[in-house]
Amino acid sequence: MAGHSRISLCLFFTVVMAIAKTSFVTGQAGEWEILIENAGISSMHTAVTHFGSVLMLDRTNIGPSQINLTDGRCRFNPQELVLKHDCTAHSVLFVPGPNTVRPLFIQTDTWCSSGQFVPNGTLVQTGGYHDGNNKIRYFQPCPANETCDWVEEENTLQDGRWYATNQLLPGGTQIIVGGLNVFTAEFLPPTVGASRNVLSFLDQTHDIETDNLYPYVHLLPDGNLFIFANRDSILYNYQTNTVIKSFPTIPGEPRNYPSAGSSVMLPLSALDDYSTVEILICGGAQFGAFRNPEAFLPASQTCGRITVTSMSPNWTMETMPFRRTMGDMLLLPTSDVLIVNGAQNGCQGFGNAINPALHPVLYTVEAELGQRFSILKPTAIPRMYHSTANLLPDGRILLAGSNTHETYNFMADFPTELRVEAFSPDYLNPAYNNSRPEIVRAPKWVKHNETFRLTVALSTKAARDISFNLISAPFATHSYSQGQRLLKLAVAHRRTLRHHRYRMTVTAPPKETIAPSSYYMLFAVHEGIPSSGVWVHVSS
Repeated sequence: MAGHSRISLCLFFTVVMAIAKTSFVTGQAGEWEILIENAGISSMHTAVTHFGSVLMLDRTNIGPSQINLTDGRCRFNPQELVLKHDCTAHSVLFVPGPNTVRPLFIQTDTWCSSGQFVPNGTLVQTGGYHDGNNKIRYFQPCPANETCDWVEEENTLQDGRWYATNQLLPGGTQIIVGGLNVFTAEFLPPTVGASRNVLSFLDQTHDIETDNLYPYVHLLPDGNLFIFANRDSILYNYQTNTVIKSFPTIPGEPRNYPSAGSSVMLPLSALDDYSTVEILICGGAQFGAFRNPEAFLPASQTCGRITVTSMSPNWTMETMPFRRTMGDMLLLPTSDVLIVNGAQNGCQGFGNAINPALHPVLYTVEAELGQRFSILKPTAIPRMYHSTANLLPDGRILLAGSNTHETYNFMADFPTELRVEAFSPDYLNPAYNNSRPEIVRAPKWVKHNETFRLTVALSTKAARDISFNLISAPFATHSYSQGQRLLKLAVAHRRTLRHHRYRMTVTAPPKETIAPSSYYMLFAVHEGIPSSGVWVHVSS
């Protein structure tokens, strides 16, 4: 669907575009802190492990980083384009709290690659550039006092993949969708009989700016995939390689790389048996911004929200407080969405953007149309191309990376960024500590549809019901968190104990299409204030 062409099935649907009259709440909510001045690398790929450590990756073909490998190790790679003998690290493990980094050894180039955690907590990382284009890498996390590191597999991907997207599926398989001039989806590990599917939708959404890269892929409760590329989207049965439905074209600008909007599947709730699915897509760049970068065209200022499970799905359009390309969207423990990072002019690419978007914006999912955006306290650090944002178990948002240059450049207008910072949303304000729950006891392992017990403590008597949210740990890169999902659990019973403690009976999500087997952060929420998260493994 390059440019303006459409899949014929779209004729069965009508676009209903409601552009809301929007008012913005402006304030200084939230706090910023620098966690470490120099992480050694500028992270373009970031993921939080179930040990709470943070895995960071840059590219290898950037020359020397700012952190050396340890124990006399060096990387010798005759295929490397820049530095064939390299004794610096291009991946690190960051540990919040002590705020330390440990250099990791990565052999082939991970530039613009993709990844996803599998059920045992291992990050499977795929593709990249040049010698890394068809590589498969594994990182099995370990406690902070151990020395786990990257392992590169001898087997390779069937198609080289640069700018692809990974999504965990039921059974622990990943689907890897797309890539530059790659119009296929493959499975890892390969499935019997059909280990690679030709996906013509990717070819149809390809245009002269390649605005179909890093497609947005969301696993739906019915087991199908919602796939969005450029401005179009489909409901896709990956098991039969069939497009079930085409959705209306989103109004406005292209939304995928290099135009760089972002996407989240809004929280799924047990209140309706996880049956209602809404997708939110915000930001992007004007068509032509990538081919005419010196113009620094104004970025998109719109979000589109669609209920894909509706009988007549349509996009409801909303106006953001700021224009934004390269913004990251994160699901918060409160079930709301944080939009952070990015620029107000230009698009993705080296030197292609100006006017950094320094203010985070809170999108309140359940608020009335036109009342959903709140402007939060700005950062002083521009984070544009190749920056990331991830939710930590303590509820803070970790921000890393930003490098708009082909090498590390610390003298430019937007210098290579090695600092790692954290944003504390207003729910972490100590003024709310009387409402803040604490999960005192929780199981580490639960089965799908299992009813389990937790103990929650409050400093005062619970004023309202206590709810529980499960949040996955996604792979964040290029303004999209691959595999991100939030599940609002069913609370069956609350028993009051002594000393403002409560024994809660909660039911896990019923099946893998709703919560693929993996590690999740579990948060208790009381009066809109979340606890710190605890890691829970959900499996069949």
